[in-house]
Amino acid sequence: SRPDEEPRDLADEPVTAEKAKKKPSPHTAAAPPHAKGTSRPRPRHHHVEAHFSGSEAVRDVVLGMSDGLTVPFALAAGLSGAVANARVILIAGVAELAAGAIAMGLGGYLAAKSEADTWASERKREREEVAEVPSEEQEEVRKVFRGWGLEGDTLEKATHAVCADHTRWVDFMMREELNLIEPDPKRARISAFTIGGSYVAGGAIPLAPYVLHVPLMTALTLSVTVTLAALAVFGGVKGRLTGRPPVQEAFRTVLVGALASGAAYALARLISA
Repeated sequence: SRPDEEPRDLADEPVTAEKAKKKPSPHTAAAPPHAKGTSRPRPRHHHVEAHFSGSEAVRDVVLGMSDGLTVPFALAAGLSGAVANARVILIAGVAELAAGAIAMGLGGYLAAKSEADTWASERKREREEVAEVPSEEQEEVRKVFRGWGLEGDTLEKATHAVCADHTRWVDFMMREELNLIEPDPKRARISAFTIGGSYVAGGAIPLAPYVLHVPLMTALTLSVTVTLAALAVFGGVKGRLTGRPPVQEAFRTVLVGALASGAAYALARLISA
């Protein structure tokens, strides 16, 4: 050391190790896991696909049940405002239930059959186009892949892979260009029985109180009570299955049924007055 330099007291200076202990670097082992500059390990969650399947069957049940709960209910309420015999209301309700179930089931059958016929017709036309104008159909395949973001050599390889097999080519065009999927061959019969059966099941609820040996207004009150309760439950279940708010869907279903029956009852009273 220099002779003119003043002596220093080492006790007054902080030790380097103590500094390191007091201010640890974010990248050292002493740094806490949440310190700035470090990242917490993310917990891994198992991804579950929660998409709902069976939409066609649900649609048929909803269609049949909603009409079955509403139409016979409105009919019984309307007749209750015009006649004083519960047996007449019951006979008319059962007749309407049978006719409505047949009509609804037949409508479902024809709709599903028309869908199958449309698919077969479009597939035949697409097969002919692939055979007669393959260059134009290949360009349509490229157009689909360009929409997916493919280009260059990748685009050409994907196009060649699809067009190498005519069956796969036609299937691709049906699905991606026309948005058509082959329907189940049994779909028409299943749809008819599902819609018709759901209509009968729904319509039996508002008519059941008229079977009891009770005064007409008592039967009407019971019919209104059980039907509105059934509409609320049905609406809630329908909302849960279709991804809509169950309470909101239940309220909407009850409101429609109440308005229909109320209008039918008021109109019958007005006409019979």
